[in-house]
Amino acid sequence: MAISPDVDVRQPGLVAPPGRTRMILVLGLLVALGPLTIDMYLPALPKIAEELSVSSSVAQLTLTGTLAGLAIGQLVIGPLSDSLGRRRPLFAGIVLHMLASLLCLLAPNITVLGVARCLQGMGAAAGMVVAIAVVGDLYKDNVAATVMSRLMLVLGVAPVLAPSFGAAVLLHGSWHWVFAALVVVAGALLVMSVLALPETLPADHRRPLKARGIALTYLELLRDVRFVILVFVGALGMSGLFAYIAGASFVLQGRFGLDQTAFALVFGAGAIALIGTTQFNVVLLKRFAPQQIMVWALVAASVSGAVFVALAAAHIGGLWGFVIPVWAILAAMGLVIPNAPAVALTRHPDAAGTAAALLGAVQFGMGAAIAPVVGVLGNDELAMAVVMAAGVIVALTALLVTGVHRNTAPAAVPGEAVAEPA
Repeated sequence: MAISPDVDVRQPGLVAPPGRTRMILVLGLLVALGPLTIDMYLPALPKIAEELSVSSSVAQLTLTGTLAGLAIGQLVIGPLSDSLGRRRPLFAGIVLHMLASLLCLLAPNITVLGVARCLQGMGAAAGMVVAIAVVGDLYKDNVAATVMSRLMLVLGVAPVLAPSFGAAVLLHGSWHWVFAALVVVAGALLVMSVLALPETLPADHRRPLKARGIALTYLELLRDVRFVILVFVGALGMSGLFAYIAGASFVLQGRFGLDQTAFALVFGAGAIALIGTTQFNVVLLKRFAPQQIMVWALVAASVSGAVFVALAAAHIGGLWGFVIPVWAILAAMGLVIPNAPAVALTRHPDAAGTAAALLGAVQFGMGAAIAPVVGVLGNDELAMAVVMAAGVIVALTALLVTGVHRNTAPAAVPGEAVAEPA
């Protein structure tokens, strides 16, 4: 029997997956469908508001709809993937995304667009929850955190490129064609999934598809205090990212006068900061436990958030006074976003799909709540600063007060006691 650092021996009957690098690429592209769906149309938000004769805050609600769809979709798809396997719910979700993208393309008013964006988010949720569940199927402990960090490298390309793609489409056509491009992207991911993603959940590990069983699984997860705290820490950390996504186009294009191309470049620079630290996280994991890394990252983010609020309130620093604190917070989140879900998932390997669904649902549900708050507070630098700072400060407080961070011993040595079925 060949020794492998990739496959968890606790799951007998597992079909040997492709190599870790290939699997990370496949899973990263699936996860990227969510950020592409969220970010690709951001440069078009001011045009959508103008063409559909609505205010910027109303147009922003289409983003809220997408995030709500991502949250709801994960709660549904997670249990389905634990019962039916990973592949079938994934295929159904991508098809739903394609149909919803077509509806967005043809939307005659903001109401239809909002509903279609919600359905689009539900479809994109399949790629995100299944990818994370597959990580839970195949990897554990520090290996899972390492794989999540590598996923973030692939995932990080989406926010960098998506606004640029959207801006390029807008140079040659209306905002409707952004959604035509998303149809093509989802179609390509469907073909890739059929050809390259094996089934990673053996039949003897699947749970009955019964409402009572699903409810009991969610109840089991919610009774685990450490799991719940880790879920909320990850979600609160992500709230800063969603605040940035919600307000960036209005602040950078409206307040600082950047054109669509410049906006895409500045927005992408923030994503690069996040990507860079997710990869540095792999180096840190060789010496520190994920919980330790999260605490120090949240301390740095909280300090940056306080500075951001002070600069925004005093109107000091101009564009650089805005982007540097934002980039610092996003960089710190690159050390939180991979570690919180990785540690949480290892607590419930027998319900990886449902656990991944709950993780994603809370993250995007909080994002759906955060996006309109930025709009209500004024869609300016101060609104973003307050929301971003509050999220990371509350996350840090939750870790410290509950003592989750005190488990500082590395969970496992990657590659130890794992084997690949012959």
